[in-house]
Amino acid sequence: MNPARRTAAGAVVLATAGALLGGATVAAPTASAATTCASPVYKRQFFANTTFKGTPKKTDCDSAISESWSGAPASGLPKDNFGVRWSVTRDFGSGGPFALAASGLDGIRVYVDGSRKVDLWKNTSKTVSKTVNVTLPKGRHTLRIDYVNWTGAAKAKFTYTPRTSATVDKVKPLTPLDPLVSYDGDANATKLNWTKNQEMDLAGYRVYRRLRGSTSWTKVGTTTATSLTDAPPATGALYYYEIRAYDRAGNESTGTTDALVTSTVLQPPARFTASATDTGAELNWSGVHAAVKYRVERTDFYGVVTKSWELKYTVSLTDDTLARGETARYRIAAVDGSGHASPFTDLQGVTRPLAAPRGLTATAGIGSATLQWTVKPEDAPYDEFRVYRSTTLPVDTSTARWVTCTTSFTTLSDGSRRYSCGDFSAEEGTTYHYAVQNVQWPNVSPLSDAATVTTLVSDKPPAQVTGLTATATEYGIELDWDDNTEPDLKRYAVYRGVVLGEEGDEQVCSGSEWAWLPAGTSHYRDVRLPDGDHACYWVDAIDNAGNSSRWLGPVSAVTVDELDLTPSVATPEGSPLTLTTDPTDSGVGLSWNAVDSATGYQVYRWNPATRTYEKLAATTDRSYDDTTAAAGTTHYYWVTALYADGTESAPGADRAILEP
Repeated sequence: MNPARRTAAGAVVLATAGALLGGATVAAPTASAATTCASPVYKRQFFANTTFKGTPKKTDCDSAISESWSGAPASGLPKDNFGVRWSVTRDFGSGGPFALAASGLDGIRVYVDGSRKVDLWKNTSKTVSKTVNVTLPKGRHTLRIDYVNWTGAAKAKFTYTPRTSATVDKVKPLTPLDPLVSYDGDANATKLNWTKNQEMDLAGYRVYRRLRGSTSWTKVGTTTATSLTDAPPATGALYYYEIRAYDRAGNESTGTTDALVTSTVLQPPARFTASATDTGAELNWSGVHAAVKYRVERTDFYGVVTKSWELKYTVSLTDDTLARGETARYRIAAVDGSGHASPFTDLQGVTRPLAAPRGLTATAGIGSATLQWTVKPEDAPYDEFRVYRSTTLPVDTSTARWVTCTTSFTTLSDGSRRYSCGDFSAEEGTTYHYAVQNVQWPNVSPLSDAATVTTLVSDKPPAQVTGLTATATEYGIELDWDDNTEPDLKRYAVYRGVVLGEEGDEQVCSGSEWAWLPAGTSHYRDVRLPDGDHACYWVDAIDNAGNSSRWLGPVSAVTVDELDLTPSVATPEGSPLTLTTDPTDSGVGLSWNAVDSATGYQVYRWNPATRTYEKLAATTDRSYDDTTAAAGTTHYYWVTALYADGTESAPGADRAILEP
């Protein structure tokens, strides 16, 4: 502690605790033993006189002196000629400069350790005040404030505050007491605790650390609490700690006795694994007790760091930035709270797998198979694949045959490529299982899902069509037959013809190809005019090799009599109109040519129920939409030209067939 010194003008300097320089000395008052108040709370005593004689009328505790009374301040006291005494003894720590501020109406006096510092002792009609600067030595001191009211209103106020200007306060705080320093090796944490200083102008505490053998201190923390945790570099080195208090003027105490700790040695993460996933790499490791984060580095083949991560609160990492077929190596270090890093783990290599071809299909040919699969362009930059063929499942690359075939591709709407290649080295009539592998040397993808196919035999035609039926309708003939599920079926050929031969004798359906239909179809609608013809139909099955089911022998045909919806009223000849009808989404659309001198046109539609052409509409246009025409039947129309004399031309005629 600095020795007592002279302060600015008006200040009173105390040389030692309890010994006063200057000021009047007065006898200590008789204390009231009945009431005790914990410092820094004042004990307050009320007297029914202005000389503080006798036993106080009341004693209590008061946390601050700031009073205003208009009458008696307590029961048993007069409203005039009474006295109030406040006193407190407290620890001022290292002491230092303080400002004592007092005001009163009427008299007020302030004493420090019995020495009077403020004397405003007279009956007055207005409040009087005074501030005195004093320097207190370290330790405990007693403050006493006497107040008297002679007449009228009563007011008393007093404060004592440290002067914290750096130009005034040069007194260091006391060294923190009872320091306790311990080290947690699992957490690599130094825990420090100490007892609170008694300085009234205390700003906080600073904790310092130095390496053993060094004279240089490093501030590792500042706090207003009485504890702090620090993480020294986990190198196994020895460190000293000390705690220092500092006040609001910036003065810093001497440090506590140096406390020695030995740091742990920060180990690299254990059980580090790196495995390839379809999207990149998955890394996992065990946590290190003293680590607050982990540093992960990715290097290329030459050891150059290409990417790094600083990870908190996790012991895993998913790296989805690797390209297909890219190889990377990873290593991890633990990092403690001071930023010190452990050694890195050994490097772990990972290669992101290539994408397996998807959607593999195999289509049979005669002693061959056509294969197709899909891959995104970025997953197969070199368009290189291996095709494997096996007669057993699963397809095993160690036993399956590697088939040579030339690939080509088409680009799909999503940007993917649909590859094709043909295996022309297969045997006829043999079942094969195929799988395809994406190649980006030296890496290969997993095998695709297998596709199974049985190759075709060149002279084996498909089975004949069975279950063929023909049904006459008002819009034509409906044909149905049984599905042919043979894998090499390519198409159906529908034949229509006429029946040759007399009824009761052997008859033959003589016809020609009428329609071609794809495999997977077992229905055909022959939309035609229902005019009462007698017809026959048969269906041929044809495979990919061009083999026809007709080669197996006579084909069964079906006969059918068409409905006859022909109007019973004949259309007269000599019409100036040429009528055209076309099915539309809403019915039938009619159109015709213009006729000179016609004032309009009359549209008729045949009604088979009444067997007459009935008027449908009159119009001056040269077209008409019949939206009332029923679907699933055949409609017949007339259109005549209307003249001014009320006559009509001969009708132009046409028909329209509406499917269901």
